[in-house]
Amino acid sequence: MTHKIHASPRRILTFPAVHPCDAVAPATLLASLVNLATTICGYKSKFFAANKRNTRELIRQIGILLVFLEEILDRRLDLPASAVLSFSELHVTLQKIVYLLEDCSFGGARLLMLMKSERVSNHLRILIRATATALDVLPLELIDVSDEVKESVELTMRQARRVRFEVEADDERASKDVLLILDGFEDGVVPDRGDIRRVLDYVGIRSWSECNKEVKFLDTELGLEWSNMEKREVAFLSSLMGFMSYCRFALFDVVDGEAGQQLDKECSSDVLNCLNPDDFRCPITLELMTDPVTIETGHTYERSSILKWFRAGNPICPKTGEKVVSMDVVPNMALQRLIQQYCSANGIPISEPGHRNHDITRTVLAGSLAAEGAMKVMANFLAGRLAAGTSGERNKAAYEIRLLAKTNIFNRYCLAEAGTIPRLLHLLSSGDSSSQHNAIAALLNLSKYSKSKTIMAENGGLELIVGVLRKGLKIEVRELAAATLYYLASVEEYRKLIGEIPEAFPALLELIKTRTDRGKKNALVAIFGLLTFPDNHWRVLASGAVPLLVNLLTSSEREDLVTASLAVLATLAEKLDGTITILGTGALHLILQILNSSPSRPGIEYCVSLLLALCINGGKEVVSVLVKNPSLMGSLYSLLTEDNSRASKKARSLIRILHEFCERRASGLVTPAFPEERYVDVW
Repeated sequence: MTHKIHASPRRILTFPAVHPCDAVAPATLLASLVNLATTICGYKSKFFAANKRNTRELIRQIGILLVFLEEILDRRLDLPASAVLSFSELHVTLQKIVYLLEDCSFGGARLLMLMKSERVSNHLRILIRATATALDVLPLELIDVSDEVKESVELTMRQARRVRFEVEADDERASKDVLLILDGFEDGVVPDRGDIRRVLDYVGIRSWSECNKEVKFLDTELGLEWSNMEKREVAFLSSLMGFMSYCRFALFDVVDGEAGQQLDKECSSDVLNCLNPDDFRCPITLELMTDPVTIETGHTYERSSILKWFRAGNPICPKTGEKVVSMDVVPNMALQRLIQQYCSANGIPISEPGHRNHDITRTVLAGSLAAEGAMKVMANFLAGRLAAGTSGERNKAAYEIRLLAKTNIFNRYCLAEAGTIPRLLHLLSSGDSSSQHNAIAALLNLSKYSKSKTIMAENGGLELIVGVLRKGLKIEVRELAAATLYYLASVEEYRKLIGEIPEAFPALLELIKTRTDRGKKNALVAIFGLLTFPDNHWRVLASGAVPLLVNLLTSSEREDLVTASLAVLATLAEKLDGTITILGTGALHLILQILNSSPSRPGIEYCVSLLLALCINGGKEVVSVLVKNPSLMGSLYSLLTEDNSRASKKARSLIRILHEFCERRASGLVTPAFPEERYVDVW
């Protein structure tokens, strides 16, 4: 029987123990019990933020049982049926103890374990008594071990029945200190540094990175709690997160760990750093997967997307085109856990598998009065640091704002109201690459809040951000500047103003020429957003974008970049000059190839939009080429099943144009289907 405590993700203080099967061999059961007890005893060297004496006593008692179990296993003694029954119950209890000790010693849940010390002590008492109950039916007199070991086990059973495991006085005092600080936050009171230092020292949090780990963990727990119907602990967890966020910036002047080596590190996980986050997206929908499953070919998709694909009568792998014999899917738990870690590390809300979470209440509200007060205190403090701090303090303040603004809308509101944005814009001209990076990253996160956009524009932010896009000290800074322009382009007035900056579109195209996929993607979506202002259409054409975009269609292996390029080209093709420029590159056959081979639904939809625009503006010369493509009609008809989607409507329009052309040609009519002035050279 293989022992796997970490077989699947779980909420803290939950104990998904598994009962041994009835047919388990006694020797196998004993070996697993020894393994569990050894694991428990290994926690003797761990640090416990709370219930220190209680956990040590539990570990001591399990250590006595371990000696007993090892002697039975080493001597290969035959066990009576009642002993097997006793050990089966003990096996379940020891599993739960391992889970509990794992939670109590977890470096990230220390504050939470302190504040739940009473609940933890209750669990400890229940589990040690469950151990005694499991041993009650153990016929010690029938098991041939030494008298000394038997006496030790009997003594342990008696102690387990009497042990109280009450809340320790030191834990109670420390948790009351936290509650007093939270009460102060509700009234807008800045806590005494000595008070918060005493609490953090007690739970063993002595560095920025340890504090940040607590914030990330609480954010993950809060996300899970918001997905519950009751949401009973939302206010409690929000308050603790506000407390730890305040401690992170107010108590620690030095950012240590990987973040300390370079303040602009996005994720501290070695595993995540080695992976491309695009691998976390479903190849069909291009969205982050919440319930990834692997099919026969070894490729992974979002469960709902691949099942819909199969149900539509497509017995092939969307990514490779390889035919599959079996349409069974296997949950990819390892990838799911990595996606959850990535979302937690990057402040991305985690949805429950199988359905989308459209409730934005979590991001709009602070969650509790204490969290609200803590955030307002932090925002004012950080604004002051940006205004009057040293260069190092300003850099750290920008980094903290970057982290806070990524989390939710309420934080962005507080930071904007506190006046951080003009000072962050000023920091963009810094000669320090780290400061510039953190400033633009903070502005990117703040730009997702509507009022922040206005503040940026009113303080000359559009020109400053374009300047960073052109001459940022690092490529990452230029990438973030492009992403910021995308959010600013959601306001019509700013689309116009950005387009009027002469360097804007040339700088975006230079970013597309770089080697980084992230830079290409950010530049493409920024151009796409800016194109919704009509006057920007000719500016994009004049900057020489079309050949660059067409080249991306052939040179990029990433579906999302191909799709983004198609989206921009489809928008440009809506006007005659755009159509002429696109057809002048000889891209028509390439677009047809992508339509017939792309596994990406958005990519197919943009191909159809692009072809429709080329037909309308390019006339019969374009249509005559399309009707010769034997597979085009099949691709178009496959889109008609989606009744009212934009793609199905455009596919229907394109089919009608192709049919009308064929009917005219068959009837011998010489009148062209389109005005002569629409004639363009397809080649």
